[in-house]
Amino acid sequence: PNWITSTVSWPDFMAPAYEYQWKVTIEFWNEFIAHCKKCGIEHIAIEEFPGTMVWSASTLLKLREATDPMLGINLDPSHMMVLGADPIAAARALKGCIFHVHGKDARIERGLADTDGLLEPRPVTESADRVWNYVAVGCGKDLQWWKEFFSVCHMMGYDGDVSLEMEDLTMTVDAGVNTSIDALRQTISQ
Repeated sequence: PNWITSTVSWPDFMAPAYEYQWKVTIEFWNEFIAHCKKCGIEHIAIEEFPGTMVWSASTLLKLREATDPMLGINLDPSHMMVLGADPIAAARALKGCIFHVHGKDARIERGLADTDGLLEPRPVTESADRVWNYVAVGCGKDLQWWKEFFSVCHMMGYDGDVSLEMEDLTMTVDAGVNTSIDALRQTISQ
């Protein structure tokens, strides 16, 4: 069946399909975790992503509860931003479960999102017409926001690296990388 990531209130077949999806997902991850343990792997970080079973803090926690604490999150704040979620609140909810963090920003495009909402099926190459875009760090959320985000991640137990994931098609690659690195240097405690 299709992966249900919207309401299960209507039509009537949605709720059983969603329950089935979770059953299959949990079975897969239990088998995969057993395999990983045999291989000596201690942690698995799932990157939350819109349209997948793990797309939010609560869906990661649901899967982790049903499987194993070796399962955590690769916290990509941009993916939560484009859903209208607050990555800082999510980081708090994920205390002890943050295994990796991306430095990646997104911008909700004024006017377009107001008209069409946040669901966006257009390719990222059509940035002028999309309701949201991935942008260089600091071009969606301001630097104060990023300082708080990294501070909260640290308070929730994350002391690892931050990986720059630059997918900004609104500027050149060099400009996007340089803008992001400059912003990250100003916002991550050294």
